[in-house]
Amino acid sequence: MATVHEVVDSPLGGLLLIGEASATAPGGTALASLSLPGQKGAALVTDGGPRRPAAFREIARQLEAYFAGELSRFTIEYTDAGTEFQRRVWRALEDVPYGRTTTYKEVAARVGSASVGVRAVGTAVGRNPLLVVRPCHRVIGSDGALRGYAGGLEAKARLLGLEGALPS
Repeated sequence: MATVHEVVDSPLGGLLLIGEASATAPGGTALASLSLPGQKGAALVTDGGPRRPAAFREIARQLEAYFAGELSRFTIEYTDAGTEFQRRVWRALEDVPYGRTTTYKEVAARVGSASVGVRAVGTAVGRNPLLVVRPCHRVIGSDGALRGYAGGLEAKARLLGLEGALPS
């Protein structure tokens, strides 16, 4: 599938957006990846493929509103890559309300994988290709500590601070 990309400015630095063609998405592009500068395991644009700012106009508008404190939930089309387990975990992330946090243990229970444990959930959360949009930053340790964020703990703290959900 043909992909396009764009870099959008944010308080966290340039966000790399990668999209795939979609007949139903605004701008004709469904978001496949949103990564932060220096993100562990981030998608890369290696061939200098086409940049298409117009394809990402709606997500850029929503990101700007989010960072301005005017948007609490994203309404964009995105691709649904990943294993079935990852998709279950990612759907659970989407249910964590703006301004709230949850724990890896609570996510494991929510997806019916308490027996698999928090480690498997943590791995699935860490492979979330849509940082910020799919709010994996809202998942913290059971002790209230910030734990593992592919974009870095400083970025996680900034996002939670923006939402008024930074644990004390």
